[in-house]
Amino acid sequence: MDRKIRVLIAKAGLDGHDRGAKVIAAALRDAGMEVIYTGLRQTPEMIVEAALQEDVDVIGISMLSGAHMTLFPRILNLMKDRGIGDVLLTGGGIMSNEDVETLGKLGVGMLFTPGAPMYAIADYIRDWCAQHRGIAIPA
Repeated sequence: MDRKIRVLIAKAGLDGHDRGAKVIAAALRDAGMEVIYTGLRQTPEMIVEAALQEDVDVIGISMLSGAHMTLFPRILNLMKDRGIGDVLLTGGGIMSNEDVETLGKLGVGMLFTPGAPMYAIADYIRDWCAQHRGIAIPA
């Protein structure tokens, strides 16, 4: 049996709105992925620890608070420090194109803004995992 892509979905920082994260989690499950949702108000340390414990392929951060330029780099650095720098860090929320580009240059994966189609997010994760983790699941 083929192994499923394991995705951790988290809400970092003080952001208290999780409807979008839950919609994404459901869409990724429908796309054949195993999804772990950590809930609201997770610290970067909590997110990375959960990713380690759950042995995930992908960390997806949903962020609407505006703290993305602080939290994404912090999570990325913790991932490298804890030996999971080969896990995809992706996510989405309200952020400028300039911020998305800057975070990409730091090593954060593709970021999705409001209105992104669910299939595009699932396709990106599926393609990334096939290329970088050797996990292939049908579309």
